[in-house]
Amino acid sequence: MTATKLNSLGIAKAPKDTRVVVAMSGGVDSSVTAALMAEQGYDVVGITLQLYDHGAALAKKGACCAGLDIHDARNVADKLGFPHYVLDYESRFRQEVIDDFADSYLRGETPIPCVRCNQTVKFRDLLATAKDLQADVLCTGHYVRREEGPEGAELHRAIDPQKDQSYFLFATTRAQLDFLRFPLGGMEKEETREHARRFGLAIADKPDSQDICFVPNGRYAELVEKLRPGAAEPGEIVHVDGTVLGRHDGIIHYTVGQRKGLGIGGRRDEDGNADTEALYVVRLDPSARKVIVGPRAALGRDTVFVGELNWLGDALPGDEGVSIEVKLRSASRPAGATLYSNPDGSGRVVLDTPQHGIARGQAAVFYAPGDSTRVLGGGWITGTEERAEAA
Repeated sequence: MTATKLNSLGIAKAPKDTRVVVAMSGGVDSSVTAALMAEQGYDVVGITLQLYDHGAALAKKGACCAGLDIHDARNVADKLGFPHYVLDYESRFRQEVIDDFADSYLRGETPIPCVRCNQTVKFRDLLATAKDLQADVLCTGHYVRREEGPEGAELHRAIDPQKDQSYFLFATTRAQLDFLRFPLGGMEKEETREHARRFGLAIADKPDSQDICFVPNGRYAELVEKLRPGAAEPGEIVHVDGTVLGRHDGIIHYTVGQRKGLGIGGRRDEDGNADTEALYVVRLDPSARKVIVGPRAALGRDTVFVGELNWLGDALPGDEGVSIEVKLRSASRPAGATLYSNPDGSGRVVLDTPQHGIARGQAAVFYAPGDSTRVLGGGWITGTEERAEAA
C-alpha cells in the first residue's frame, strides 16, 4: 500500500478528512487562521469562548472575547461557510484567570493573566473540547512556530519579532504541542492583514487588542478592589535604608521596578541638600503593607527562583544545569543564564549578569542560547536574590 501523504498540518489524511478546530477571538489573526484552513479544504469548526460578562466591554472595541468580537467571529464563519459555536466558559475563566489575577496582586506579585488563560482555559479546557469534537488539531492565531524536531514537536519564536508571542506560551506542554498548530507563526503581521483583505473579511483593518480583556479601561487596581474589598489598605513607603518617605493607598498600585507615580517628595541628605537620585520600587511586603524603594542599583538580582517549571527541552537540566537565554518580562531582551531544576518542579536561574526590575508573578521564559529560536520552557517567578559573592 502507498503511504498517505502528510497534509500541510502534518496529519496523514486528506484535508477534507482532517477536522480542524480553530479558536476564534473575533480578531484578525484568528479569523485569517480559520480562513486559511477553510481555503485549504480542511473540515473547519470555529469556536469562540465567552469568557466574562461582556456587557461592560461593549463600549470598547479591541477587547478579546467581548460581545462585538463574538459577533465578528460568527460573521467570518458565516462568510466562509463553516460551523461556529460560542461556548460559555465564564465560570471557569473567573476561577482560573480573574480570581488568580486579583489574588496575585494581594500577594505583592505582578500577574500575567494572558499566560494563565492560555495555560488553563484555552490549552487545557478548549483543547479537551476540541478532542471531544473528534478534531485532529486545534489551531490558534498566535504568532509562534511549531516545528518537528528529532525528539518530537518543538516550540519556536515567530518569524516576526514584533509579534512573537512565545513568552506567553511558555506553559504549553509537550502533549498540548502535539495537538496544536499555529499557521501564522511564519508570517509578518501585514501579510496576515493582506490575507484578510484577500478573503474580503470585514475585520481586515481591525486594531489589535492592547489591554487585558477583562479590564477594558486599563484600571487594574479598581478591579482588584472590586473583587477583593479591602485590598487597597494604606501603608508606608520605606527606603531601603529604613527611612519612611511617605504613605501609599495600597500595594496593589505598585510593581517592582516602577519609577513613576510613587507619590513621594524628594529626599535630603544629612546636610539638608536635595537628593536627586531616582527611586524605584525594589520590593513589596504585603504582610506589612510596605512599599520598599531605593536607587536603581538596589534592583539588581542575579538569581531567580521559579515554580511550576515547564520544560520543553530534550532533557531536564537537574543539578548539572544547562545554559539558556531567559526573558524575565515580555518586553525584555533575553539574558544569558544557567538553569537548575529540582524534583519538585521548581527551578533556579543564575544570571550571567544581574538584571533589574524582576517581579514575582511574572514569567521566566527559557530559550536555547545563541542564534536558536527554540523555546525551552519556563516557569513563574517566585523570588529573587543577590548572590553574596556578587554583592
